[in-house]
Amino acid sequence: MTLQDSVRNFDNTIAVLRRYMIVIVLLNLIWEFVHMPLYTIWNEGTTEDILFAAIHCTGGDALIGLTAIMLAIFMFGGSSWPGKYWQAVMLATVTIGLGYTVFSEWLNIVVREAWAYRDIMPVVPILNVGLSPLLQWIVIPIIAFQFALKPPERRTRHA
Repeated sequence: MTLQDSVRNFDNTIAVLRRYMIVIVLLNLIWEFVHMPLYTIWNEGTTEDILFAAIHCTGGDALIGLTAIMLAIFMFGGSSWPGKYWQAVMLATVTIGLGYTVFSEWLNIVVREAWAYRDIMPVVPILNVGLSPLLQWIVIPIIAFQFALKPPERRTRHA
């Protein structure tokens, strides 16, 4: 691989990561607002509390998403990523995101009691974790990968 090829691959990697993170942030912001009624803050918090929680959690989601994909790339990416090995990186990213989510939900609900589910939150048996946060870390990263790996169409000017 020439230096020029390495630079081109690095530029492509950065472009993929940028598109991935845009989707991660935007979809997690939407998801946080949509599933907020499944948490007690919906009934007990003020509008400001709910807005702060959604934005704060989206920031955390962005960090989880970035950390997960970077760890996955380091573990499974290889020098020709994202052209090769993207499936392994995507699977590892989802797995890392899910693992952290299970830990975080347990820590914040059981140990710290920082938040709580309402009775309408479906809870996954054995894990005792809400279904919504689990789905969040399956659905959103997969959509983000699909968007990130597909380069945007270049518009051509017609004279």
